[in-house]
Amino acid sequence: MQRLVLFDIDGTLLSSRTVFRNALGRALSEIYGTSGPIEDTDFSGMTDPQIVFELMQKAGVVRPIVEERLASALDAFASYISSSLRPEDVVPKAGAIRLVERLSELEHVTLGLLTGNLEPCARKKLEPLGLNPHFPFGAFGSDHADRYQLPALAVERAQTLSGKKFREKAVVIVGDSIHDVRCGQSIGVRAVGVASGRTSRERLARESPDALLDDFSDTEAALSAVLG
Repeated sequence: MQRLVLFDIDGTLLSSRTVFRNALGRALSEIYGTSGPIEDTDFSGMTDPQIVFELMQKAGVVRPIVEERLASALDAFASYISSSLRPEDVVPKAGAIRLVERLSELEHVTLGLLTGNLEPCARKKLEPLGLNPHFPFGAFGSDHADRYQLPALAVERAQTLSGKKFREKAVVIVGDSIHDVRCGQSIGVRAVGVASGRTSRERLARESPDALLDDFSDTEAALSAVLG
């Protein structure tokens, strides 16, 4: 059976330490005059535009102003990520690189990204780990602010680029947040949770994913969980 495996990035494949918050805080302060409660907010599973909306709402910035300046804020944020993210800031999650490499060797598996990152930021984070060639396409926060609109878009792009059809459990979404699991469930595909980010295994388990891992350190167990 042909399989489409869509990976989240932050908390799933890698960590970029404090660079994300620092770059976002700088951009928001520049564009809106405040970064809101950025240190106290868990961004797991959210798109970058969604994060901006939430932080500015909490800071009391009215939505019309947030919308009016959103493009400028995201451009500034992407620019700061590009200029400040160093290769040593990117730390792969246990077993993540090996798992992606093994999956990419399988002829019946197509790999893609499903992430709330803006695409330039996603590519910048993956570059130091050499992972970009394994992910020729994806759906990103720059495509839509609503994370739940991204799975269908990713599947459509996969089918267009590969010429293959992917339906139901032939599609697998892998991520570290409850929103990754719910995204999969929302379109009836296989959802695999991994407790390598900020969300605990217990919290992920309550979402009833099709499979649940602590991390990817056991490659064979991870392959079995992903492919079913």
